[in-house]
Amino acid sequence: MRPGFAFSVEATDPTGARAGHLSTPHGAVETPTFMPVGTLASVKGVDVGRLAETGAGVVLGNTYHLHLRPGERIVEAAGGLAAFMGWSGPTLTDSGGFQIFSLAEQVKITDDGAAFRSHVDGAAVRLTPEDSMQIQQSLGADIAMQLDDVVGLPAEPRRVEQAMQRSLAWAERCLEAHTRPDQALFGIVQGGLDPGLRQASAEALSRMSFDGLAVGGLSVGEGAEAMRATLSATMPHLPTDRPRYLMGVGRPIDLIDGVTAGIDMFDCVLPTRCGRTALAFTFSGVLKMRHARLIEDRRPIEEDCPCPACRHSRSYLRHLFLAGEMLGPILVSLHNLTMYARLMRRLRDAVLAGRLGVVAEQLRGPIEGEAD
Repeated sequence: MRPGFAFSVEATDPTGARAGHLSTPHGAVETPTFMPVGTLASVKGVDVGRLAETGAGVVLGNTYHLHLRPGERIVEAAGGLAAFMGWSGPTLTDSGGFQIFSLAEQVKITDDGAAFRSHVDGAAVRLTPEDSMQIQQSLGADIAMQLDDVVGLPAEPRRVEQAMQRSLAWAERCLEAHTRPDQALFGIVQGGLDPGLRQASAEALSRMSFDGLAVGGLSVGEGAEAMRATLSATMPHLPTDRPRYLMGVGRPIDLIDGVTAGIDMFDCVLPTRCGRTALAFTFSGVLKMRHARLIEDRRPIEEDCPCPACRHSRSYLRHLFLAGEMLGPILVSLHNLTMYARLMRRLRDAVLAGRLGVVAEQLRGPIEGEAD
């Protein structure tokens, strides 16, 4: 890896899971780790001080969004993404490929790159692998991602193969264009649900000089079983000496499955998005904070949780949502981020003890249900 970066695997579990340690110029994190999404240099509704208290390590920003607002030059002039948002830890920027797929208007993707209309003001935008590298180097995150061609699932096999091959070509261009020595660069495995394409993508990227590899193109409509099968087909073909990142995933059960498969890093908007819509994640299932049965419930969301929300009763938190008070979404977002960090710690401890299979099975059933 580049100077200032290091990754080591401290322990492995019979399931294939790993407990590791990732060092960056802005600090180190233990893996497996969940990375909160701060799309526009802000984790929605959560200030950086409270964010650190949740146990978060790495925070994400997004190339597409930050290029449109406020512009990478503004962020660069502030000292880079971490300084701009007041965050003292490591940061990662996604390349913008998923947002081109999910948000942009009038998109035209060719082998050269993507041309589209901004979802903000309709302005014409061009994004090539070289553009993505320039923007991400200006944003100055510790970890940058290659630009990839993302397709929704299900999709025509020919389109899936085209996207995989195009992403490989773009990976080589990103490596050539990326020159910042204090920023790691990760490649992204594509290939839809086709095991052969996933293997070919993983093996080709593994031969390149990326500092880590991500599994992309999932959580785009394929369903949990298909995602698990795709991970099983992909993971044996990824190198063991570099971090592995599952992009945009997901629910607590997905994190358990991902860690068991050997994934080291995760990100998803779900903890804060669900927090804003009155859904709290617990180790005994999801709790619907607007439910009438909570009207006189004096218990916290979760008894042993150290988050600010759990200093209050379920009754009070329900009241905040029904009254339209912004404090309700903020507190439940903080709870969900804390729960995800605690889940990562519990899984990591199980890997270190060689007991992940047992612990994962104990967690799976309750965590998928509805909390009492």
